[in-house]
Amino acid sequence: MKSSAFELKHARTLGEATELLAGADGNAKVLAGGQSLVPMLNLRLARPKLLVDIKRASGFRELAADDKVFSIGAGWTHAEIEDGVLEDPTRGLLRSVAHGIAYRAVRNRGTMGGSLAHADPAADWVSTLAALGAVIVAQGGEEQPKRYAAESFVDGAFSTKLGESEVIAAIEVPRLSADASWAYQKICRKTGEFANAIGVAVLDQKAGIKRVLAGATSGSPALLPETAARLAEAGPGAACEIAAEEIRRVLPNLDIDTQELHAVAVRRALATLGGRQGR
Repeated sequence: MKSSAFELKHARTLGEATELLAGADGNAKVLAGGQSLVPMLNLRLARPKLLVDIKRASGFRELAADDKVFSIGAGWTHAEIEDGVLEDPTRGLLRSVAHGIAYRAVRNRGTMGGSLAHADPAADWVSTLAALGAVIVAQGGEEQPKRYAAESFVDGAFSTKLGESEVIAAIEVPRLSADASWAYQKICRKTGEFANAIGVAVLDQKAGIKRVLAGATSGSPALLPETAARLAEAGPGAACEIAAEEIRRVLPNLDIDTQELHAVAVRRALATLGGRQGR
């Protein structure tokens, strides 16, 4: 099947992209890496009248950093993150997650910002960045960019808080200290597939970060604050003991089998965390 007819425009800046989107009356899509959007176009699951290509727009791949936060331009690809082309402020977590996304051909073109904007609940960056407490910076028609907490950015499957004329410009990721430990586990039938369940744990006592998350849900990823508190106070073993019960409370709409699958992913992450330190 081929896509329905659309007009293609190449934005030279993110500001120009937002102007094009604003003038499209909601009938436009942003094209970055295209690894999720193009198949949807070909299947006619998406039928925009306008496609705004921002791959080469200035401001899409900027980097900025201080001693607490590293800002990654939304246009950096999974492969570039995997290969260490840019600094990993999480001491290996971002590189590890990037390596497990789909296949190398997809990673060569797919972007972090594009994955977030597409908002498939099973996508790796949706869960990872929420677990880190990252901030998503979006540019729209306003002079000042908007900032969204990654943990609440996804409203539901393929739905985000982005306005119709907003474009993700950057992702602000907190720096982890040398004492940090992290673990990422996903359950899927074979390598390269989207996950059926994701478990993420990040513990950095020095930076005050203690977060445990169940991802690949039917909507937004679910933080597990009680499990995270138990992890910080008593260690991974104690956190494993209460993870399943908290998952049942925070994800009540999932069936019992799916809740248990998420509990398995989280327990695996916690168990791995016990033997891994950020590097």
